[in-house]
Amino acid sequence: MLTHPTLDQLKALKLDGMADAFVELQAQGQAADLAHPEWLALLLDREAANRNTRRFQIRLRSAKLRHGQAAIEDVDYRTPRRLDKALFQQLTAGKWIPEHRNLLVTGPCGVGKSWLSCALAQKACRDGYTVLYARVPRLFADLELAHSDGRFTRLFRTLVKADLLILDDWGPDRLTANQRRDLMEIVEDRYGRGSTLITSQLPLDKWHEVVGDPTFADAILDRIVHNAYRLELDGPSMRKLKANEQAEPEARPPAKEAASSVSSQAPKPAKGGQT
Repeated sequence: MLTHPTLDQLKALKLDGMADAFVELQAQGQAADLAHPEWLALLLDREAANRNTRRFQIRLRSAKLRHGQAAIEDVDYRTPRRLDKALFQQLTAGKWIPEHRNLLVTGPCGVGKSWLSCALAQKACRDGYTVLYARVPRLFADLELAHSDGRFTRLFRTLVKADLLILDDWGPDRLTANQRRDLMEIVEDRYGRGSTLITSQLPLDKWHEVVGDPTFADAILDRIVHNAYRLELDGPSMRKLKANEQAEPEARPPAKEAASSVSSQAPKPAKGGQT
């Protein structure tokens, strides 16, 4: 078999996964014992895996997650923040997305709401769903600008068609009349068609005040809350905990350094300090 022409043809057809597998198989001595169907199966498996990886990477880039490296495998269940482990693991299965159910994540600043949401979003990308992340203040600013420069229809379509829309940092500023109307249109078009994940420092009973107008508040929250799972977190800031963990090894002198300071008549001053 002519190796180089075959590789050239595979690459010309954009079958890069098959080309890589072909090179690897050619380099293996035991590959000569494989039957033609086995060769073909291995090539096809590599190409399928390669394409799935590329699709996942495209979905992940399009999602524009705030924490792009967040993953469900790295979730910390040990830190006390009232994270319902059973519910969270149920959510990682991803069935709530094709069921078009929502998820509301509330809790104080720094408790990990955005990170956990991005971890679920990353898993959704792996499962083949389209995801879009947006911070609420910036989203409303983009919508206002889109109204004036003619991009609103395109931006609105992008927000509506995503399988999972993440609205991060909901509240505490009260919505304007234009923001209420835009949000109403978004949740109305997404209702029964896609899942929406909202994070907020405010408890759910304060969300009416954020919307402002009682009629709009009832209509918007009726489409968001009643079919939603809820993760109500509470605890210390994860950022502070990690900062303290990183500072502790620096604050503790090594054993040799501690011994030398005891025997020395003029101890050396400690290096550095906490900020």
